[in-house]
Amino acid sequence: MIQAFGLTSNPRKELPPAVDDVSFEAPAGRVTALLGAAGAGKTTALRLMLELQHGRGLTYFRGRPLHRIAHPSHEVGVLLGDVPGHPARTVRGHLRMLCAAAGVPARRADEVLESVGLEGLRDERLGTLSRGMDRRLGLACALVPDPHTLVFDDPAGALSAPDARRLHGALRAHAAQGGTVLFSTADPKEAARNADHVVTLERGRVVADQEAAEFSRTRLRPRVAVRTPHAARLAALVTKEARTARRSVEVVCEGGNRLAVYGSTCADIGETAFRHGILVHQLADE
Repeated sequence: MIQAFGLTSNPRKELPPAVDDVSFEAPAGRVTALLGAAGAGKTTALRLMLELQHGRGLTYFRGRPLHRIAHPSHEVGVLLGDVPGHPARTVRGHLRMLCAAAGVPARRADEVLESVGLEGLRDERLGTLSRGMDRRLGLACALVPDPHTLVFDDPAGALSAPDARRLHGALRAHAAQGGTVLFSTADPKEAARNADHVVTLERGRVVADQEAAEFSRTRLRPRVAVRTPHAARLAALVTKEARTARRSVEVVCEGGNRLAVYGSTCADIGETAFRHGILVHQLADE
């Protein structure tokens, strides 16, 4: 299990922190998606969790912060970008080098190649790999020390649909064996298809922490962004009218004068505001 408490990045001059008081859990035996648009704070949150960036907050991996784990790579497998390695090195040679560094037998290289479906490419040079192959090699690299937890930043970004399915299938298999899997994505549909649990970030804050079924029911619907100085009052009215009409509408207060409304339209929200004399500064479909 991963437990993150109060993750907050250092301020950026006059800008607010990229990540502000983020807390969530990623249970063992399940796949958790950290969802958010570009700039929402996903990568920063992962870097804070992995102690790669200065800030505040704590993250426990099965009850221990990373710096208290004697051999971190044996507990947490990480992929935050492209696989680093000399382009002339072979896939198998690269993995064998990692085996030596991790103190595991060299035969582990062939085992992880088979587990990610790259056994036929063991003699390929790193510089010749496609994007999809590189992602799968990244998974193989993370699996070399046989870690309990996998943390991947946008693992399926820019992959073809078949390559993305293969990658997520491997992550699902790891969770099915009792491991913890956390991946980030900007694609709500990817999160809904591949995760059991979805944590949504907006502007560096957690705005939803849901089971995948609830996420699909509430957030894979039209979203209307609202700005009004009477956010709490409008939220209560929209919720009440939706309940009366037996419509499934979710209103999320995003702080200050901002609301996000799921399952409604600009027209419906605008009419509600007009009937009750509520000033609205913004109504936008997103």
